[in-house]
Amino acid sequence: MRTSVNFEAIATLAISLLLSIVKRAKRFGAKLLKAFWEINCFAQNGFVLALTLILFFSSFSAPAQDRAAWMGEARWGVMNHYLADWRARVDQIDMSVETWNQLIGRFDVEGLAEQIKTVGAGYYIITVCQNSGYYLSPNAAYDRIVGIQPGKCSRRDLVADLYEALYRRGIKLMVYPQSGAPNGDKIAKEALQWQNGPFPNKEFQIKWEQIIREWSERWGEKIAGWWFDGCYWPNIMYQSCEAPNFESFAAAARAGNPARAVAFNRGVVPRLISITPHEDYTAGEINDMERLEIRRAFEGEVDGAKIHVLSFLGERWGMGAPRYSEEQVLKYTHSVTKEGGVITWDVPIQANGLIAQPFIEQLMAVGKALNKE
Repeated sequence: MRTSVNFEAIATLAISLLLSIVKRAKRFGAKLLKAFWEINCFAQNGFVLALTLILFFSSFSAPAQDRAAWMGEARWGVMNHYLADWRARVDQIDMSVETWNQLIGRFDVEGLAEQIKTVGAGYYIITVCQNSGYYLSPNAAYDRIVGIQPGKCSRRDLVADLYEALYRRGIKLMVYPQSGAPNGDKIAKEALQWQNGPFPNKEFQIKWEQIIREWSERWGEKIAGWWFDGCYWPNIMYQSCEAPNFESFAAAARAGNPARAVAFNRGVVPRLISITPHEDYTAGEINDMERLEIRRAFEGEVDGAKIHVLSFLGERWGMGAPRYSEEQVLKYTHSVTKEGGVITWDVPIQANGLIAQPFIEQLMAVGKALNKE
């Protein structure tokens, strides 16, 4: 006699079991949410659901990987925006492929790494790219897809060279790329099949993951994390059961190092939130630190993601004179670390790759204050 299997009932039972476990182990809530999402997606696939449940519960006894644990130990870091269009604006120069390569070639990685060590920061973040279409590391996949000649990816791999200088000083390196095409480069946008706005952009995502994967595999353990900007339409672009989605995006970012911490930024949001269980820490972009809200924090996390805040010390992102007094900088820093969180301060960077002294003094104050706690 044939017996029919009620997969809806199995899914309901699985969800009940997951919720029961969550009540007993809140700190693993995000990992369980990821498992629930996979179960929900596979529910329509019959026996795949049963297999998923078996694999999940058989592996639950193993400790969940906490990729952002090292960030809690580091406590704070420094970020720089080193971008071709920003340099052209600040330095009042005409940007070209050759000019960009000259700037990248003269970037003083040893001098910058020594500055980061002096201020006492535990990690450093640098922009790989944004909207100009110029990149500070080679990428054959990007050049092949976009077809621009001469290519706008720098000949020097500045990320790899920064790693060497920072590693010798015990400082971790993270990178910032955008999650969309460079909006300032019309040719690149068309080649990447990018539509700027609330669109699925599936063709673009497939190409962008190839580009991210190339960097990811080449850099390997040299980078400890990614901070992806511009995930402004997460529900439309990434919240789907089938790839490309957040899961495949995160997989491309971890291709060369499965231990990498990843965050996806949906824009300036004063209240810290995590937008997917596939990220390890909150992107935390905020312009006005007085408006910062950290609610329902638990053991240094919000909804299973490490608490992280990113803001700037200059008049605006990557530019201008210091906008805060030392007392304010320390107050805002403490507002994050007292919750068990991590803060990254963005400061302007000069053409030679060094940070101006007024900001070094403020960063040194942060390092000294945190060392006393």
